[in-house]
Amino acid sequence: MAFLRTPLPFLYRLNFGAALVLLILLNAGRLAASPVFGALGDAELRGQATYRFLGLPLYDAQLFTPGGAPLDWNRDFGLELRYRHNLTKKALVSSSMDEMERIGRAAPVRDQFEACFRSVRKGDRYLAVSQGPNRVGFWLNGQKTCTMSYPGIKRSFMSIFLGENTRSAAFTQALRGN
Repeated sequence: MAFLRTPLPFLYRLNFGAALVLLILLNAGRLAASPVFGALGDAELRGQATYRFLGLPLYDAQLFTPGGAPLDWNRDFGLELRYRHNLTKKALVSSSMDEMERIGRAAPVRDQFEACFRSVRKGDRYLAVSQGPNRVGFWLNGQKTCTMSYPGIKRSFMSIFLGENTRSAAFTQALRGN
């Protein structure tokens, strides 16, 4: 019966400690399970930024590079977008194609974008991970949707967000961690 006289603050500390350990373990598992860490074994967050159109935040972006190093187009890297609004597949495909054309990196890959992209809802995450200069893997909410292959597709697609002629130099600079 002595256990019934245990002071309650001890139980609260025990429960808080157990909850803290559980929270740490759950988050560690979530981070380890992210596709960017599987595709880029030494990936670390390099930079992050929020893209806005007319002041309205459209998505939050994170750049993952090997060891968190500065962006090097000769090395593989990952780019994750977390959407703040619902967007249709058609809007994602069209805007990607339009932006590639606008920055002078057009490629005839509309059919591949159609196969890779899905409509997104607020909070959804798309991850693109380069696999050499001619391949980019895509994941939606941790599920692989496709691998796009085309000569120079890494530079063509990723330049929409990380190139020299993006829609927002401040966004790109923050995303690149500069």
